Amino acid sequence: METAATVAKLVIITGMSGAGKTIAVQSLEDLGFFCVDNLPPVLIPKFAELIEQSNGKIGNVALVIDLRGREFFTALSESLAYIKEHYTISCEILFLDATDGVLVQRYKESRRRHPLAPEGMPLEGIKNERRLLEDLKGWASQVIDTSILKPAHLKERIISHFTNLEQNNLSINVTSFGFKYGIPIDADLIYDVRFLPNPHYIEHLRPNTGQTPEVYEYVMKWPETQQFLTKLLDMLQFLIPLYRKEGKSQVVIGIGCTGGKHRSVAIAEYLGRMLGSSDTERVRVSHRDAERDKH
Repeated sequence: METAATVAKLVIITGMSGAGKTIAVQSLEDLGFFCVDNLPPVLIPKFAELIEQSNGKIGNVALVIDLRGREFFTALSESLAYIKEHYTISCEILFLDATDGVLVQRYKESRRRHPLAPEGMPLEGIKNERRLLEDLKGWASQVIDTSILKPAHLKERIISHFTNLEQNNLSINVTSFGFKYGIPIDADLIYDVRFLPNPHYIEHLRPNTGQTPEVYEYVMKWPETQQFLTKLLDMLQFLIPLYRKEGKSQVVIGIGCTGGKHRSVAIAEYLGRMLGSSDTERVRVSHRDAERDKH
């Protein structure tokens, strides 16, 4: 009988066309996963049965599934429920996403046609696909926004995620962002720090980011900052164990200010240090928009 440490893992890779599924497959192959592309959802239970009957000869498996028709959702839902009831295999969905603008640009650069708009504009197909995949995204155990990720960074993030799963760690990603550039589409929690005093209006601080000591100290010196951080940490220390209890392997915390350069960066850096002090979580801090505005 398999122990919890040796239970085979089944990963379903899906998401928006052009969001990086090929990179995801390559990343999991590097981790020793057996990968299959474009498997119909109705065949997933048969595949799970094959894995269990292999007596360990077939280990971790990744299936790439593009769900572009509503009938596929019913098949996938029934297949996952059947696996949960009848097999010991651990199953999760990895959903890759990107903003519409980025996806359009990628299609233009590759000169490929979108599969849902073979005769039309890529944006038309992207919007149709996003609507069809809306429910599936809600089922995903991990959503990765690849909009600003280079292939090497996406690969690193995927490998890190599945390595953490093997170690039973919860991965916490704290990312700063600017509201004027849009909310991160893979965030689980969003906190708005635009109520804090803004270093942008201090001339000698404006060119720097919240990672520099001068800006960091400016953001941190206000009583409202300290009160906010006390309440926020209390909330996160309450929520994170509950996310872990529910089986989530990753939590993405977005910290936003107007431009994503000063206040949100400083707060994200602080949270990264505080949350990273625990040995039970792996914390990663990133700054999506800190370098957008050099002026």
